[in-house]
Amino acid sequence: MKSAGSVEVICGSMFCGKTEELIRRVRRAMIAQKTVQVFKHRVDERYKGADFISSHNGSNIEAQPILDAAEIPHHIHEDTSVVAIDEAQFFADNLPSIVLQLAHAGLRVIVAGLDTDFRGEPFGSMPALLSLAEDVTKLRAICVICGDPASHTQRLVNGEPAYYDDPLILIGATESYEARCRSHHTVPQRE
Repeated sequence: MKSAGSVEVICGSMFCGKTEELIRRVRRAMIAQKTVQVFKHRVDERYKGADFISSHNGSNIEAQPILDAAEIPHHIHEDTSVVAIDEAQFFADNLPSIVLQLAHAGLRVIVAGLDTDFRGEPFGSMPALLSLAEDVTKLRAICVICGDPASHTQRLVNGEPAYYDDPLILIGATESYEARCRSHHTVPQRE
């Protein structure tokens, strides 16, 4: 009997463990002898490079880099039962329809991404993905200022908070971003 399929979304700020959790779920599926395919947006080449997803703690797993979510169905093998997609916020608005297509085909789809951008606003197609998911896991990091739980991503430019009108996408890690709680997240306007 074919699986009903499902959608799981892992979200939160930078440094909260989204990719680490995605890798954990992928490895558990592999232990259960499921055929898994992992995809990531080609724009993210941090850490090990284009053919891996890597968490900030150094865990990694092979992934196929793509530019457009519409490519995913063309790469799915017949025996695949689990599809994992990292950095979902970088994909265009067609990602939710592709994820639904895969789930309706009986696949377990696990998606990880930032739910809000550095401004603290909903990021890309993540709000739609959250509303379509059967299971949502929202992780929090630790605020680097006070040590409280952090749900915001603070972008820094030369050690200072980025301005609201700075470019939305800037690939980086600890050199450009920090986890912050609501009280310590700052996004100034230009004067």
